[in-house]
Amino acid sequence: MPTPSFRRVKWSIAALFCFLGFQYGTWVSRLPALGTRLDLGAGEVGLLLMACGAGAAASFPLVAVLMRRLGARRLSLASALGLVVVLAPLAAVPDYPLALVAVCADGVAVGCLNVAMNAQGAALERTYGRTAMSQLHATFSAGLLAGALLSSGVTTLTGSVPVHFAVAGALSLLLLAGARPALPAPTGSGPASGPGRRRRRSLPSWTTLLMGCAMAFGTITEGAMNDWSTLYLKDVVKASASVAPLGIAVVSVMMLLARSRADRWRDRWGDGRVVRTGSALAAVGLALALLAGGVVPTLLGFACVGLGAASVTPCVYVAAAERGPDALALVAAMGTTGLLAGPALIGFVAGAANLTLGMATVAVSASIVTLTALRIPWRARIPAPAG
Repeated sequence: MPTPSFRRVKWSIAALFCFLGFQYGTWVSRLPALGTRLDLGAGEVGLLLMACGAGAAASFPLVAVLMRRLGARRLSLASALGLVVVLAPLAAVPDYPLALVAVCADGVAVGCLNVAMNAQGAALERTYGRTAMSQLHATFSAGLLAGALLSSGVTTLTGSVPVHFAVAGALSLLLLAGARPALPAPTGSGPASGPGRRRRRSLPSWTTLLMGCAMAFGTITEGAMNDWSTLYLKDVVKASASVAPLGIAVVSVMMLLARSRADRWRDRWGDGRVVRTGSALAAVGLALALLAGGVVPTLLGFACVGLGAASVTPCVYVAAAERGPDALALVAAMGTTGLLAGPALIGFVAGAANLTLGMATVAVSASIVTLTALRIPWRARIPAPAG
């Protein structure tokens, strides 16, 4: 049987990243309808989102075991099917406690798929001797956008959430069907491949903890801009109601553009330099914007964050995958913890002092990524496979 081409395998794995973004964008876009049907307040809706993240973070021990027993390919397909199935209870859940359970189950499946697909992305780079991880992460953003657009289109035709989720589920299954044939099977080479292997469990190494630290503060830097940029522009910079949402748009566009090009930067300069330079750019650019004030400097600073933070998580995932499924699962869980803790941390600082100081913690987070990246053993370039 001929070996599939690099491009075919890459786009099959990219379909998993796109699928995850699409599924998340699908159900999150209908939170207002879910809140109306169950008569939920803003705090209860926020707790639903936190339950999803908590499920993903808590899945770490399960993911490590399943990765060893099933391998990345089978785990990614199984968890993706689980994410399609969970759309049904989310569409028709009768009360709030069951909604929390359904969303938490969604988070567990997200945690499994997140680790499995990143393991396959790292294996793709190792097998073919070419970089691809940043582009794979860019397709997640594309899937998120597609889920939001589908939600907008279906909502104009019908307000029925079950109909919307049925359409989204069918499209998701088509996406998985197209991806499945070329997904790489376990080869037994490398630390991240070998399902069913028994290993003596041990405490995580100092290097793995450094990677987890970089991932956690990288996700704080990346996620905080979505949660607080609009409020900062509105309340501190005094931007108009039409300009304030541009903060999220600037960060998202710059991040998508950077991830579409970052693999070439990794080829040229190596992962370590890309992460160090990018996180330093995010820290310095945002700090200068906070000091300068004004709409234009603030948007420029936000653009620096989007540009600089874009390559952090893809490169850290590659480095963690090289150390095996346990390390990858722990680093992914620490990244999810960063996403959960980041908004709360900024809100706490803003409440104790002011929002400018709260946003300054984002610059500090980016600086911590720079410092930890100095001690992580990065792969300078992808070695070409023998033969």
